[in-house]
Amino acid sequence: MQESITTITLTLPLGMGSVNCYLIDTGAGYILIDTGGSNTREKLVKELEKAGCRPGLLKLIILTHGDFDHTGNAAFLRLLFDTRIAMHAADAGMVQQGDMFFNRKKPNFIIRKLIPLFTGFRKSDRFDPDILIDERFDLSQNGLQAKIIKLPGHSKGSIGILTFEGNLFCGDQFENTKGPQLTTLIDDSRAILASAASLVDEKISTVYPGHGKPFTMKDLG
Repeated sequence: MQESITTITLTLPLGMGSVNCYLIDTGAGYILIDTGGSNTREKLVKELEKAGCRPGLLKLIILTHGDFDHTGNAAFLRLLFDTRIAMHAADAGMVQQGDMFFNRKKPNFIIRKLIPLFTGFRKSDRFDPDILIDERFDLSQNGLQAKIIKLPGHSKGSIGILTFEGNLFCGDQFENTKGPQLTTLIDDSRAILASAASLVDEKISTVYPGHGKPFTMKDLG
């Protein structure tokens, strides 16, 4: 069955733009890639149900990285839809401790305290992932023919999901808010360039970024 992809775009608080979640209908259930921030919880649930994804049908939530605008609804959805959460081990501490800088260069103390307030990531939103994934994780058992690709740079545990049809869900490796480009929020510049280089030999047709519209690899220039 050809992948059916629904893009769910959710606004971020304080006019900080928007973030994308991607719902994939595998024919045997649904997989959700990223969950947005908790400020748009009601809209996310409505969009999931509108697409046909109801409790019991959501087989897996995959998080591309640990930032709160991607993970803010994960714990809530796990309870509501009776599903599991998968993410890379290197970013797990971000959602377990509610600290977006758990594995990153540390900003000053004030910024570290203010960021969770801006993003709305509360103690009740913290969680332990059900599955810690890497490149060996078999997505076919959840109905999706795809592989996991490590993409460190934005965060240490950033990943991409590349389907056999050539669709790459890249999290914040790339963005397309002012044209396709590397993310402007980089923790490790050497790592993110290496991650981009690792994609050159992959068969990618369409890139689905965390922020902005989908694009093709040739659009990167």
